[in-house]
Order: sequence, then C-alpha cells, then structure tokens
Amino acid sequence: MDKVFDTWNWPEERWRGILEHVRAGRSLRPTSWANNARCAVALSFDSDHESYELRDGGKSISALSQGQFGPRQGTPRIRALLDRYYIKSTFFVPAVSAMLYPDEQRGLTADGHEIALHGWIHERNTLLDGNTERDLQQLRAADKFEEITGVRPIGIRTPSWDFSAHTLQITKDMGLLYDSSLMADVDCYELMMHGEFSGVVELPVEWIRDDAAYLIMDRWGSLRPQIAPADVLGIFIPEFDAAYAEGGVFQLTMHPDTIGHRSRIWLLEELIRHIRSNDGVWFATHADAVRHAKQHAI
Repeated sequence: MDKVFDTWNWPEERWRGILEHVRAGRSLRPTSWANNARCAVALSFDSDHESYELRDGGKSISALSQGQFGPRQGTPRIRALLDRYYIKSTFFVPAVSAMLYPDEQRGLTADGHEIALHGWIHERNTLLDGNTERDLQQLRAADKFEEITGVRPIGIRTPSWDFSAHTLQITKDMGLLYDSSLMADVDCYELMMHGEFSGVVELPVEWIRDDAAYLIMDRWGSLRPQIAPADVLGIFIPEFDAAYAEGGVFQLTMHPDTIGHRSRIWLLEELIRHIRSNDGVWFATHADAVRHAKQHAI
C-alpha cells in the first residue's frame, strides 16, 4: 500500500523549512558579458564513461562498452570540434573516470578547458549519509583531481543532478565557487541556505538543454528515443536565441558517449555555427561565466 502523506496538515513552519533549506536568491545576470558580449555560452560535457554502470554495481559488458565509447571516440571528437572553433568549455568528471583516463583529463586541462567535480563514481547523493557524501566529494574526488591534473576544481555538478540535504553545506565548506545542478532560473543566481547567502553561485541546468533527455537508449528501461539530431537542434537553437535576446547565458549539458557519435556531433557543430553567426557572443567555461556574473550582476 502506498504511503499517504498528510501534507495539508503540516504547520507552516514545517513546509517553509523544507523550502528554505536550499533556495534561489537574487539573479546574477550582468549588464554585459566579457568583452561587452551580449550573451555568454557555457558548453559542458559530463564524462561519466563507465562510472554510470559501475555506480550500481553493474557488470554489464555491453553497458561498460558504451561507457568506453566516450573516451575512445566521443571526447576526441569533442576536443577537435572545440579546438576548431577556439572554444573553451567545462568537463564534469567523476573521479573514477579521471582515474581510468588520466591522460584525457590532463589533455583537456592543457587545452584550457575546465575540469569540475561530478562525484566519485556517479553516486546518488540522496542515498548517502552526509559523512559519506562529504568524504567522496571533499576528501577523495577533489584530492584525486588535484593529483591528476595539478588543478583543484572550483565547481561541481552533482551526479544525475541529485542534490541532497547535505550537498550545499559540503560545497560551501569546500569553498567551491559554483554548483551546476539545479533548475530555478535560466541565469546564474545566488544559492540561499536557511535564508542566508551561502557564497555558492548556481549556474542552472535544465533537461530541455541536455542531450541525454533526447538521445539516450536504455534497453532494459524501455527508453527508445526516436528524436533525430536535427529535431534536437530545433530545440537547442531557440533556447540559445532566447538567451541571446535576453542578454543572458546559454548553458548546455552533453555527454561524450551521447553527443560524440558521428550523426550527433553534427548537431553540436551546427549549433556552434548558428551561435557564431551572431555578434557579441562569449564562449566561456562555467567558472569564467560564474565569476563574471558574480562580479558584474545588475
């Protein structure tokens, strides 16, 4: 029998306490972006690789081979495309992926891209106790990236955008600049915790701007996407056009083992060409976009 929640009987302080635990504060849209650009474009890639299968103790050779496609084919194609258009972006990487492919992370860092936190093994934070989440995020993942790349990450995207009751406090305690896991706005905004500014800035994501929502095939989960790359492009372009018209930020989440296929990297290049056809566009890492928004907010 399903559990029934009598939330209508909750006292006001109870439901307000839930809402105020982590909440969006003021918008941080600047009057203009770097070099007087009208719009910032923040491309990101979640390098989950095999960690997505390993997280749940999976041993599927087929699923693990899909994860290997990212570092073998997807990331090299993405790197070449970004290099061709002189674009710097952000790669959110589980520590296990970094350990499996350390040269990939070193190469991306050498190219000028940002490497940011994406958990230890793509764990689900809401299934962890606070101490375990802190250990994985702060004491293991961050240290491992500094060991591999020589650079300590300053941003985080929680795996699967799974944000626990402890995540913001841990992120604040780590002194991270930003998070990119939540969806309260289209512009950067302050993250409030218990009604007070946390010091962490949110660069929001959205399923609308995520390649996985349209293109991932899950054999056992009955997911059979039938969306052609051209149709996905037809969603991403209006999202950018609106951000450009508003003078905001266009943030996009992609995955090397998804967008990195031959017919799909095409849509990313077509999107970049469309974006490049507009004057006053600044391609930025997530960290650079957040820094500018924080310093120059209206």
